[in-house]
Amino acid sequence: MNSAKKDVLDAVGPRLRELRRRRGITLAELGQRTGISESTLSRLEGGSRKPTLELLLPLAEVYAVPLDHLVGAPRTGDPRIHLRPVTRGGMTLVPLSDPGGAQAYKLLISPAPHSEPELQTHDGFEWIYVLAGRLRLLLGEQSLSLKPGEAAEFDTHVPHWIGADGDQAVELLILLGRQGERAHLRVRAT
Repeated sequence: MNSAKKDVLDAVGPRLRELRRRRGITLAELGQRTGISESTLSRLEGGSRKPTLELLLPLAEVYAVPLDHLVGAPRTGDPRIHLRPVTRGGMTLVPLSDPGGAQAYKLLISPAPHSEPELQTHDGFEWIYVLAGRLRLLLGEQSLSLKPGEAAEFDTHVPHWIGADGDQAVELLILLGRQGERAHLRVRAT
């Protein structure tokens, strides 16, 4: 095997470990979701087990990433990102970037007139741009209403909550660092 192929294979384990940790998933949880034993997953992440299609396919499915992302294959030709929306609790989150670094999402929030906002804090920084509808942003003691074309940015250590302002859905773009991505995706996990 040439050194380039060996380097690609050697990088699979650390890439899998980082992806699992960024998602906040334990080896036990991952084992339950994939049907792969914890020991096999641990050896795969540690590099003592070679990656095979039988192991990588269920991992790609759980992480909702293309198989070539797991092995670090270079992009070829088409620069488009394949959108895979996730809908939970009246919100639809559409990833607009590949995993890694800062993450860009399109977020659609349905109105929830009878729900009580739960302010949350986490590490990171958040940037929001309203595309359509009105957004209600609770930030510490402030209650703000943003209309299309308005943006907000804030430190996520400040207690915050976002939702539709009124009886119509709101559509927005949101940028999160790695910490913010983990917090938002973990909050919405089922």
